[in-house]
Amino acid sequence: MGVHVANICIDCADPHALGTFWCAVLDLPLADDDEPGDDEVGIRLPTGQDLLFLRVPEAKSVKNRMHLCLTGDGPGQRDAEVERVLGLGASVVDDRRTPEGRGWVVLADPEGNEFCVVRSEADMAADVD
Repeated sequence: MGVHVANICIDCADPHALGTFWCAVLDLPLADDDEPGDDEVGIRLPTGQDLLFLRVPEAKSVKNRMHLCLTGDGPGQRDAEVERVLGLGASVVDDRRTPEGRGWVVLADPEGNEFCVVRSEADMAADVD
């Protein structure tokens, strides 16, 4: 008997608006039947799970205890990806990049949910001697 992650859920005030932001970030579409005003919208991830956005009555009030980490496929993409998602409406929460090029950036989506942009596996492998 095994277990697996079926969905990743993000609470929010406006599921369609936030889902649309994340569609642009991930370059993936919302489900065909998702519309403005829906209490739940979803994005099917390439891994088979859905990234779901669920309407809740309360606003976000504290730091996330769990978050998504995004990375590019190739070397040197972290900084360009940070700039791209900032242009989509994200904001910087904490910039942890180092002068040597290591580190990550903590960002927030339009509803304040934190996520990170980290270096690619190729960039991390290049650090190994």
